[in-house]
Amino acid sequence: MLATLAQAVVNGLLIGGIYALVSIGVTLIFGVVKIVNFAQGEFVMIGMYISFFLASTFGVDPLLSLLISMPSLFAIGVLLQHFLIRRVLALGDMPQIFLTFALSLLLMNIALLLFTANYRTVQTPYSELTFHIGPVYFAVAKLIAFAIAMLLSALLYLFLHGTDLGKAMRAAAQNREVAMLMGINPDRVFCVAVGVALALAGAAGSLLMPFYPAYPLVGQIFVLMAFVAVVLGTLGNITGALIASLMMGVAESLGVQFVGADSGLIVVFVMLLLTLAFRPNGLFGGWAR
Repeated sequence: MLATLAQAVVNGLLIGGIYALVSIGVTLIFGVVKIVNFAQGEFVMIGMYISFFLASTFGVDPLLSLLISMPSLFAIGVLLQHFLIRRVLALGDMPQIFLTFALSLLLMNIALLLFTANYRTVQTPYSELTFHIGPVYFAVAKLIAFAIAMLLSALLYLFLHGTDLGKAMRAAAQNREVAMLMGINPDRVFCVAVGVALALAGAAGSLLMPFYPAYPLVGQIFVLMAFVAVVLGTLGNITGALIASLMMGVAESLGVQFVGADSGLIVVFVMLLLTLAFRPNGLFGGWAR
């Protein structure tokens, strides 16, 4: 019993690291730019397809493809903010929601048109490799993905707290008008924020490829989990999103292990409903703590 419990917790933590990258991206855009990006999952999908085609065409390991998927998605994020998002920031919530939701539908349908609905996978020497510590088994591909996800999360924390640009992003998130009075260029800050968020989505896609198939609708799963994590962790709180993502991964894994194979999402949404009932502002408070 204890071994089964420990195995479920380990499995949940490992997939929770991937959820964290997606949810941190969502909360970063919301915290800085004040817009909800419903298309974040589709950028995970793009990162997966980038890694798939690099692996199938040039033999590039998905982990190495991070060096291409992250800068590519960062550039797309900057262009997206400059040419689309900034044009609706002053128009209210509904145009912003319609923009990112329409972008999500557009990217999904373009992927269906170009790649069909077929699942695409990448086999690496470590895709099926495992090792064990006592009775608990660790999938090497998932462990590597978790370690890199936590490293990227730590680097983002250091960037936000230890660089002038990161501090400018935090200032803009807390009070945009005062930040502008202090000489901070909001357009530059917003472009970097969206670029970093999409780069994290691209990283999540590349990290998933050794053990998860790519297909046009795959982003919907991860963006759904990301929004739950963002609500649980308090809107705009990056640390909260990280912790909530790990909690969700564990809750989902425990549900699958002890309730039923299809009950993982049910357990996660029960967590969400309980949080909204008793702590409607989320489990944590503040931005980027």
